[in-house]
Amino acid sequence: MKAIMLMFDSLNRHMLPPYGGWIHTPNFQRLAERSVVFDTCFVGSMPCMPARRELHTGRYNFLHRSWGPLEPFDDSMPELLKQNGIYTHLVTDHQHYWEDGGATYHNRYSTYEFVRGQEGDPWKGEIRDPETPDYMGGHTTGLGGHSAGRMVTQDWINRKYIRELEEFPQAVTFELGEAFIRTNAGEDNWFLQVETFDPHEPFFAHEAFRKMYPHAYEGKHFDWPPYRRIQESPDVVAHCRFEYAALVSMCDYHLGKILDLMDELDLWKDTMLIVNSDHGFLLGEHEWWAKNIQPFYNEIARPPLFIWDPRSGKAGERRDSLVQMIDMAPTLLDYFGVPIPPDMQGQPLRETIANDASVRQAALFGIHGGHINCTDGRYVYMKAPVSKANGPIYNYTLMPSHMRCLFSVKELQHFSLAEPFSFTKGLQTMKINANPHNDLHQFGTLLFDGQSDPSQQHPLKDEQLEARMAELMLGLMEAHDAPPEQYERVGLKRP
Repeated sequence: MKAIMLMFDSLNRHMLPPYGGWIHTPNFQRLAERSVVFDTCFVGSMPCMPARRELHTGRYNFLHRSWGPLEPFDDSMPELLKQNGIYTHLVTDHQHYWEDGGATYHNRYSTYEFVRGQEGDPWKGEIRDPETPDYMGGHTTGLGGHSAGRMVTQDWINRKYIRELEEFPQAVTFELGEAFIRTNAGEDNWFLQVETFDPHEPFFAHEAFRKMYPHAYEGKHFDWPPYRRIQESPDVVAHCRFEYAALVSMCDYHLGKILDLMDELDLWKDTMLIVNSDHGFLLGEHEWWAKNIQPFYNEIARPPLFIWDPRSGKAGERRDSLVQMIDMAPTLLDYFGVPIPPDMQGQPLRETIANDASVRQAALFGIHGGHINCTDGRYVYMKAPVSKANGPIYNYTLMPSHMRCLFSVKELQHFSLAEPFSFTKGLQTMKINANPHNDLHQFGTLLFDGQSDPSQQHPLKDEQLEARMAELMLGLMEAHDAPPEQYERVGLKRP
């Protein structure tokens, strides 16, 4: 048995034709005809590396810590496969794997290949800053110890070395993935993860794909939207959506190459194929750009998911069952016959793929220090912090790293040791004060009906329904051993 996972970053399902979207993606449509399409897939922990920790561990990240590495007590799906005779290989251009907050992930695989040049990846060294266009976007705030302005400058340096289609990091990533498949198609017992940073911002696509979306625009260069409310005019927003569409079409082009290869090598008979994304991205919906600093509306919280499982052979069908990223690890372990550790709380999706068997009544999702969100697949309940202070909040970790830097000496001066959680295998962790996550108190608690209001424009006021969703939330928080302050800061009474 073999398995391939194609993972995209910030891929908006509502813009893909299999989900009713308008972007030109014939290969995603082709994929939908060769796989099962999941209509009720929700994120778990946001954003990039918290989602990847879930991919490895099969459990939520956001209740206990912010962005960070795998922990010493974590069960890693690729490592468990490797330890049980399944060869695992990672090919990725996702630059966060090289940073302090992601540095423990890639060594869990048997082998790995990294491709440079995405976003502001500190790749090509040029002391003299390049000439840049009159740039719209307002990237001036610090990000994880790095100036966002410096990231834009580095991105323009990197782009000088990326001209032809085959030079784009995404293209190189997929080419390396194709090479692995060709080399090992005749072997058994392997898992390949091909993961591209695209279509994450900046929306830098080859000109051939940008030409697919002709439109009149004479404004400033704009392919990297800031993380804030919309301040731009409608023509600027429309232009940015077309830039995003071009990059998604480039993703579709490379997806097609993998599908072609599976056809050519007849891999469908014994190879699982999973195509997914960590989360979506706002491009003007709800008057917002991006993610992370507003409630996680459906455009962010409901990523696409396609799975082909040769055991059932189901294709061209849709599934309504509620699934999440935490289900990927147990699904792959189950597929290869590897025991699922007790600390994994996701569920194998074999029967869900085969006949839409439900694996959960409800699910949690969120970001560390943000709203705690609960969905039963139809309703979404977003529980806001009860005060602007949004505290208390702590990081529980033995690996004190942020996205691009280590925890500071100041942050570590007053940590204490926490009692073991159910999943830390008897280990105490450092309990470190964390910064509140933006001013989420301003949004208040929200409740939406995804059936009658899928665009989430009309929050509900229904005390009985809210009480039911709060009860589901409390049960899930208890099952996932949430620390006591997570209940306190959103005004829930701990069971």
